[in-house]
Amino acid sequence: MDQTWQTGLREAFRDPRALADHLQIPLDRLPPLPENSVFPFLVPRAFAARMVPNDPKDPLLLQVWPDAGEDVSEPGERDDPVGDRASALEPGLLNKYNGRALVIASGACAIHCRYCFRRNFPYQESPPSEWTRHLDRLRSETSLRECVLSGGDPLSLTDSVLNARVQDLASIPHLATVRIHTRLPVALPARVTPDLCRALAGTRLRAVVVLHANHPSEIDDRVRDAAGLLRKEGIQLLNQSVLLRGINDRAEVLEALSVRLWDAGILPYYLHALDRVTGSSRFLVPDVEASRLVRELRGRLPGYLVPRLVREIEGEDSKTPLSDS
Repeated sequence: MDQTWQTGLREAFRDPRALADHLQIPLDRLPPLPENSVFPFLVPRAFAARMVPNDPKDPLLLQVWPDAGEDVSEPGERDDPVGDRASALEPGLLNKYNGRALVIASGACAIHCRYCFRRNFPYQESPPSEWTRHLDRLRSETSLRECVLSGGDPLSLTDSVLNARVQDLASIPHLATVRIHTRLPVALPARVTPDLCRALAGTRLRAVVVLHANHPSEIDDRVRDAAGLLRKEGIQLLNQSVLLRGINDRAEVLEALSVRLWDAGILPYYLHALDRVTGSSRFLVPDVEASRLVRELRGRLPGYLVPRLVREIEGEDSKTPLSDS
């Protein structure tokens, strides 16, 4: 089991005051902290190294900095904004869309983004011991062609566990694709090792890794190297971003993100309208502004580098595109 990424997790910032001190930013220049946040603080030093010192508006810092209002529910916000619970076949096994099922493979993440739509998800209801039960249900649902491993972050599992789970999925005849939703290669690139890549790609299943980067500053040489290791094993790389006020809500920022992703061999895939989880209002970009940004992007980039602007709506049979016409 690789120790480098685990050391990175052990040494991550777990107190926002320590991160502010590391960045040489006085607390009075940052949004006030919540008194008793229910969502813990966690930021790897590898991610913090891409933040600009002395800049309280650094876009990477703003994604992870706790705000005093984040535990207050505003109109339109919910603890389960995308209807995860309503779509559960079993605890931790979701079936929202035709032909696909999603397994909550782990409740752990390497970084706690403050806009996370699963920050209130009951991970304790789907412990690792449920995996056998999930497999039985996946075998019985013969219309499924793809299994998505999500979380939390599935790459918080060890290589041996991931290898076993992918092998288990490959034993189900009607499955053709395994998809991994992860922020770890961006937040903690050391997690991506040759052993991990072989574990993900070493079966008959087509392996797809969907990354999560929101700002061009997140893509540095270490992220590019991690992406290269995955691509070397024939793994398809996609990226999904969340449109966030004050972070990436300018066309030139989204353009730079798409270009950096493409240079790293990662295809821009989705640009998500904010899932309105409790306490996330400070990140909200109005739909009319989001549509304007995508129209401007279409004038700046070739079509394959323009991510699809979508919203996830509970009960719908697909992501809902937002008009950019």
